[in-house]
Amino acid sequence: MEEADVIVIGAGIAGLSAARALAAAGARVLVLERGRPGAEASSAAAGWLAAQAETEEGWPLLALAVRARERHASLAAELEGETGIDVQRSPRGTIEVAFGEDEEQTLARRRAWQRALGLAAESMSAEEVRKAEPNVNPAVRSGLFLGDDRSVDNVRLTRALAVSAAARGAALLPSRPVTTLLLEGGRVAGVRAGPEILRASAVIEAMGAWSALLGGDPSPPPVEPVRGQIVSFDVPGHLSHVVCTPRGYIVPRADGRLLAGSTLERAGYEKNVTPAGLETVLRIAVEIAPGLANMRVADSWAGLRPGTPDHLPIVGPGAAPGFFHATGLYRNGILLGPLLGEAVARLVLAADPGIDLAAFSPARFRSA
Repeated sequence: MEEADVIVIGAGIAGLSAARALAAAGARVLVLERGRPGAEASSAAAGWLAAQAETEEGWPLLALAVRARERHASLAAELEGETGIDVQRSPRGTIEVAFGEDEEQTLARRRAWQRALGLAAESMSAEEVRKAEPNVNPAVRSGLFLGDDRSVDNVRLTRALAVSAAARGAALLPSRPVTTLLLEGGRVAGVRAGPEILRASAVIEAMGAWSALLGGDPSPPPVEPVRGQIVSFDVPGHLSHVVCTPRGYIVPRADGRLLAGSTLERAGYEKNVTPAGLETVLRIAVEIAPGLANMRVADSWAGLRPGTPDHLPIVGPGAAPGFFHATGLYRNGILLGPLLGEAVARLVLAADPGIDLAAFSPARFRSA
């Protein structure tokens, strides 16, 4: 397919969600990926759907995050029905634990304002935390149970989205790094990928940490890579809930692994694991579950999140007619990716996106 109705640049969760929705609407869709689908941040994350646990009162993304979390529940069933792939959305929620007086007060405040908004948030005594998770640090003072903050296996989710998009008619082209957005008469005409020119009247840029590097964009988004490092342990049954502190988290997977993270590092496009990063993540893991200090580290890796100056996504029409952005999801790419990808697909189709995207408009960064 050398011509399409829509070209999607980037086969991460946001790009694949957009492509899947567009193909279902009958559009001819090409998805171009610099490597393999989901190979970057979409596979590197821990898959925690933390709509409530990592929020402060007044967080502008809260309502969207809660809605995105709800979308994951229905999406998991859709994808398993279409592809046979279980994305392993966890049946249990998140326990946020406090090890000091200040942290206890933070949990009490979080419980109060979240319950005032109608969100599920239940206080736990130290004894209740230890009963729910016997391997948690016995120094725990209290906890907050966020029953709706689940997790998914983001690698399986990405694979399921790719299979579903292809089954609906989207063409996925791996190892096709797009270098340039092509404009004719001031509007989108397609893209250049190496020696190839691929034509379409609409292009969605979903390049994540690489969004600012697309040639030909009249107003590149101010996205920068923020590295996160994760460590995994193969310890079946050690934890059954996501357990977090203000410093980090451990996410249990259905296959018995525990994923501990993460760092926040501005290190350019260096996607390597470092001794300092490992030390940070291992300290987080052992604080939460001290028994891990004597466990073998099964694996470690790093990924690059797409950060923005105001920590909000960049979603909506770009600086040329027919060009759209779906990027800058920062630490919430797994959570927000499906919902925002589908919203951008509706924009391309000149339909109501179903979400108020005004706060995420790319135009907020353009010079007057």
